Amino acid sequence: MNIAVLVSGGGTNLQAIIDQIESQTLHNVTISSVISSSHNAYALERAKQHGIPSLIIAKKDYPDFDSYDTAMLEALSDKGIELVVLAGFLSLLGPKVLTAFSNRIINVHPSLIPAFCGHGMYGIKPHEAALMKGVRISGATIHFVNEKYDEGPILLQRSIEVREDDTPQSLQQRIMLQCEQVILPEAIQLIADQRVLIENNRAHILQA
Repeated sequence: MNIAVLVSGGGTNLQAIIDQIESQTLHNVTISSVISSSHNAYALERAKQHGIPSLIIAKKDYPDFDSYDTAMLEALSDKGIELVVLAGFLSLLGPKVLTAFSNRIINVHPSLIPAFCGHGMYGIKPHEAALMKGVRISGATIHFVNEKYDEGPILLQRSIEVREDDTPQSLQQRIMLQCEQVILPEAIQLIADQRVLIENNRAHILQA
């Protein structure tokens, strides 16, 4: 299965996918393209180090959202992409891409949806909100992407306990290592193995 990984920053989740492909823990999966929304994303260097083709598609480089949407669709279509993986991708995808890749785009969100999600909840913000609310557990969610923020079908979730001495930064780091980087490759493998069925906005995992 050919995948594209869309990034905006350091690319730690991208690295987790690369590592699992190279160790063959994640199999029958090829990263055919890394697409960054930022010219300065370190994720581009990670792709270069592993010989993965990459390109930059930044909204600010296009005159309007429609032309940005078109450019993204063309980049994904040219590579024969079968699954789009948003791994710390902070830009919004447009309707052309969402339509062409319906139920073929997944995102990793740093909370247990439906908690601490939706518009504006990205980066450190879900962790700040979780600590402010005083929750006892938090974690990460892999969900399919539709036209509404964080409302697509949920595929996988993983949780950890929130510690009394957690800061937003420490909680973010543990969720990234213990949740995001565990369930993101798992989700990709499930889809590659054709074990995911989506009905009525719910994702069902089929028996192997």
